Amino acid sequence: MLSSIGIPGLILILVIALIIFGPSKLPEIGRAFGNTLKEFKKSTNDLIGNEKEEKTNFEEKNNRIALEKSKRLETK
Repeated sequence: MLSSIGIPGLILILVIALIIFGPSKLPEIGRAFGNTLKEFKKSTNDLIGNEKEEKTNFEEKNNRIALEKSKRLETK
């Protein structure tokens, strides 16, 4: 996505941002953007982790049920 912008496009975007927001606001905006990305990444990882945990719990439950069924069949 960003590879298609190129160096001249990136410089133009930075100059426009500098003109609009001024040099004192740019670090604050960058920091806020970084924090937003960090929180998004953390939330995404949490969702993926929860999904994997639920899948593992489901597989363990199925394994337990299959083991109980096989024990019942062996005793008959």
